[in-house]
Amino acid sequence: MRVPVNEPLISEEAKKNILEAVETGWISSAGKFVEEFENKFASYLGVKHAITTNNGTTALHTALLTMNIGPGDEVIVPAFTMIATIFAVMYTGAKPVFVDCELETYNLDPAKLEEKITKNTKAIMPVHIYGHSCDMDPILEIAQKHNLIVIEDAAEAHGATYKGRICGSMSDIACFSFYGNKIITTGEGGMVVTNDDAIAEKARKLKDLYHSDTRFIHEHVGYNYRMTNMQAAIGCGELQHIDEYIEKKNQMAERYNSVLKDIPGIKLPTTLPKNKNVFWMYAILIEEEFGKTKDEVRTQLKEVDIDTRDFFYSPTDQPVLINTYGDIGSYPNTDYIAKHGLYLPSGLAITDEQIDYVCEQMKLISQSA
Repeated sequence: MRVPVNEPLISEEAKKNILEAVETGWISSAGKFVEEFENKFASYLGVKHAITTNNGTTALHTALLTMNIGPGDEVIVPAFTMIATIFAVMYTGAKPVFVDCELETYNLDPAKLEEKITKNTKAIMPVHIYGHSCDMDPILEIAQKHNLIVIEDAAEAHGATYKGRICGSMSDIACFSFYGNKIITTGEGGMVVTNDDAIAEKARKLKDLYHSDTRFIHEHVGYNYRMTNMQAAIGCGELQHIDEYIEKKNQMAERYNSVLKDIPGIKLPTTLPKNKNVFWMYAILIEEEFGKTKDEVRTQLKEVDIDTRDFFYSPTDQPVLINTYGDIGSYPNTDYIAKHGLYLPSGLAITDEQIDYVCEQMKLISQSA
C-alpha cells in the first residue's frame, strides 16, 4: 500500500468554480472569486479585512512591510519554524531574532521571549506550529508592555483556537498560507488579515504594485503578489468544507493516537486543554526508548511505501543564517525536536486503511528494534 505524506481533498464545489473561471475567461487576478474568497475568509475568522496574496511567504512579506518594518529593525521569530517566516523578515532588511521553542507544543516559548527584546525590536512573529496555537496571552502582554507589533503566522493553523479565539484573529495583523498541503488550499496562495482599516488599505496597495488613485501612478514601491481568480475559485469551494476537514484531521489524530500511544519511545502530539488543535500534520518524536533513530524509522517506512517528512531544522543548521549573521545563539529544545521529529502521512485524503497500515508498520519497526 502506498501512503503519500500528504494528498489534498479537492471538493466538487472547487472543481465547479474553477471550471466557471476558465469558461468565463476570468483566469488572472481579476474576477468575482477573489473578492468572494476574501470576504468569506474574513467572515470565518471574524475579522474585518482579508487580503489575498499569491502565497504564504508573500503574505508575510506584505504584512511586515505594511507595519513599516525594515533595515535596522529586529523581529522576534521562533527558532523552530519553516524558513519562509525567517526569509520574509530578511526580505525587508530587518534582522530575525530567535527564541527557542517549548518541548511540549513545539511553539515559541513565551518565558524566553522578553530576554530577546532590544531597543531595535519592532515586532514579534509567533508561528502556530503544526496546527496548535501558541500561548498567545503572555505574548500579547509582553508586546503591549514593550509597545511591539504582533504578526501571527497562522499558515498551519486554519481553524485552530486558543481559549476560544481563532488563530489569526488575535494580533495586529496575521498571515495564512493555502499551499497544496494546507487544510484550505488554493494550490499556492496566501492571505493577510487585520481589523485595522488603514493597515488593510496599505496591504492591498503593497500587494498590487502600489497603484495610487490614478492607475499606473505609483507613490511607493509595490509588489506583484496578487492571487489569481482561479486560485480563489478553489479556495471558495474548499472553504465551504473547512469544518468537516478539521473534523477529519482530528479523527486522523485519534486513530493514530489509539495505536501509537502503546509503543514505547514515541512522543505523540500535544493538545493543551485551552486549545483546539487542527493537526495540520501528525507530528511525533522518535525518542531513545524506541530503539531506533528517527532517520532509521523514516528509511524503513520508505521501504514499505510510506512517505514521511523531517521536522523543520534549527537555525543553527542553516548556512544562509550563519553566513549572514555569524553567531546566532543556541536553541537546545529546537535542536532536540529537529533531531527526533518526523511527521507521518497526514493529508485530508488519507483513509482509515492507510492510517492502520502506517500504524502496523510502526509497530513492526518498534518490535524489530
